Amino acid sequence: MAMKTCAIPFEGTAEQKESLLKVIDKYREIPGALMPILQGAQEVYGYLPIEVQSIIAEEMKVPLEKLYGIVTFYSQFSLTPKGKYKISICLGTACYVKGAGEISKKFQQKLGIESGGVTPDGKFSVEDCRCIGACGLAPVIMINDDVYGRLEGTDKEVEDILAKYQEVSE
Repeated sequence: MAMKTCAIPFEGTAEQKESLLKVIDKYREIPGALMPILQGAQEVYGYLPIEVQSIIAEEMKVPLEKLYGIVTFYSQFSLTPKGKYKISICLGTACYVKGAGEISKKFQQKLGIESGGVTPDGKFSVEDCRCIGACGLAPVIMINDDVYGRLEGTDKEVEDILAKYQEVSE
């Protein structure tokens, strides 16, 4: 299995590494503690790039392949960073039957990334999810904590939504 890589270079800080080593030290002697270590590492970095997995593998004396297997098996872990604006597109039943699949494709096309990806500038990430819990507003997306419901999925609507966040960050 080939390891996935990210277009955005890893830029961990000394403070982050120190925090990671504290997490590892907390769980080092506990058998089966890889999950809480990986969870803690993701809290520190926001995702689990190969560089972070390598530190954990070395410190815990476990094969990197074992960590990678865990990280890619559990959906709670991410190999890529999330954008400043995290776009979650609900593909639950109510949203899907009302066109959420097409809405997801439009966001991906407008941003030039696939679901699970992040734009090269780190501004936006897109992720399909199973249910946001706002079925009465289907189809629904969230951008960070902002909810957009009853979407029509037109190109203009998608462009207008993205423009709000492009203006804020410029």
